Amino acid sequence: MDIVSLAIAWLVTSVSFFIISKLPIGVDIDGFQKAMVSAAVFGLLNAVVRPIFMMFSFPALLITFGLFMIVINTAIFGLAAWLVDGFRLRWGIWSALLGALALSFINSFLYSILPNLR
Repeated sequence: MDIVSLAIAWLVTSVSFFIISKLPIGVDIDGFQKAMVSAAVFGLLNAVVRPIFMMFSFPALLITFGLFMIVINTAIFGLAAWLVDGFRLRWGIWSALLGALALSFINSFLYSILPNLR
């Protein structure tokens, strides 16, 4: 992945975080700057922590045919909220679950309307 693709992915995820903060699902982000920081932290956690979580939860991933990834995404979303000041989950784990699901759908939609960015 080159630097331009990385910057576009960061911007798309930042926009997704900002959109999520406007939805009534219990995710509060103070502004677009905090959404950008949250997207960067979320991306770093996905790069560093996700492989570790997947390694330790491999049996659960096999048994659930990959549905345990929802739990891993929820944990990473919650961890990002815990690390970033100005990124709050009003309803705890439920907000993290709804936020992680919304992030997946919004990112997929944004990438589908942008031409050849992935």
